[in-house]
Amino acid sequence: MAEAHAKHHDYHLVDPSPWPAVGAVTAFITAIGAVMYFHDSGSLVLVLGLIGIMFTMFMWWRDIIKEAQDSKDHTPVVQLHLRYGMIMFIASEVMFFVAWFWAYFDVALFPNEVQQVPGTELLTGLVERNEVTGGQWPPADIKTFNPWDLPLVNTLILLTSGTTVTWAHHSLLKNDRKGLIWGLFFTVVLGILFTALQAYEYSHAGFSFADNIYGATFYMATGFHGFHVIVGTICLAVMLFRAMAGHFTPKQHFGFEAAAWYWHFVDVVWLFLFACIYVWGA
Repeated sequence: MAEAHAKHHDYHLVDPSPWPAVGAVTAFITAIGAVMYFHDSGSLVLVLGLIGIMFTMFMWWRDIIKEAQDSKDHTPVVQLHLRYGMIMFIASEVMFFVAWFWAYFDVALFPNEVQQVPGTELLTGLVERNEVTGGQWPPADIKTFNPWDLPLVNTLILLTSGTTVTWAHHSLLKNDRKGLIWGLFFTVVLGILFTALQAYEYSHAGFSFADNIYGATFYMATGFHGFHVIVGTICLAVMLFRAMAGHFTPKQHFGFEAAAWYWHFVDVVWLFLFACIYVWGA
């Protein structure tokens, strides 16, 4: 009877889990809470939804770690498919940032273009961008950041963090536990430092999100990148605690590898932001 239920393949058939359903419900609550927040109806529902999402993520990933560490379900074939999934996720994130770069360059390259307002009759809803840009980019009343000040410092910080996470990866492949832990530690510290400096930069900005189209495109692009840095820092911090607990081996460490790939993606996006928005856009 036991042989009838024995596994004769390298694939992992996932056990029934409540977390997809719980995640869908909490995401719906978050969406409702965001709508209420935007209509000045308070933020309690939004906060409850976000707490629910974080709880779902914690519990779901906890189960995945148990699959890898306790049940040994992450065979080489499963790890390969997990890598494919991570590659597709990063590709979707690339397209996410393409949208913000597109929005920025569309108005930056054509500040005088006449636009048709959606839903209006022909020739009755035309607006000229120079009404909001002053016919130039950046708009005349915008005081942009000096790219060779804090933005350059943050660029060096992220480039250094890419080096430290690579150090951690190579240490893991050589089964150097000490190098792995220290590399992850320094990467997390640099990620926190980047976020702190960006928050300081935002607090001293000469424009706001609602001032004009420059502020909107600037904060959407750099702000979402900052959010990705925070997510990446949290992921690497979790990897640090897992490394200290002895979870990773040179042949089985997909969790670390996924976090490292994500961090390198964040680094590359920042290089484009620095070159296009801070340097060229100034």
